[in-house]
Amino acid sequence: MQQSILKDKSKVFALRIIKLYNYLGATKHEYVMAKQLLRCGTSIGANIAEAFYGQSDADFISKLSISQKECAETLYWLDLLHESHIIEDVPFQSIYDDAIELMKLLTSSIKTMKSKHLTPNN
Repeated sequence: MQQSILKDKSKVFALRIIKLYNYLGATKHEYVMAKQLLRCGTSIGANIAEAFYGQSDADFISKLSISQKECAETLYWLDLLHESHIIEDVPFQSIYDDAIELMKLLTSSIKTMKSKHLTPNN
């Protein structure tokens, strides 16, 4: 089931973000951008988890859409940290690829839910 894959992958991703946050603070003394990354990177999974307790299909889609926006913000902060040479190429590419994969899964899940549960007028 696509949604359980989303939950599992977003949790693993959040744990990677937490580790990156700790690394950035301890070794790079980067706190401001790292905190932004921590906030949005862990919010992806939190909103996915919340979606499963939504009151309706529309609520479910809304929460996944919020996760999608948080994923886009995460990609932005990762890009910024990389382009400012705070995160090296190899670790950047690994976590960036995971974020892209989450974005694709979210987009696919949202499209699937919309096509199955919403009328064309919504």
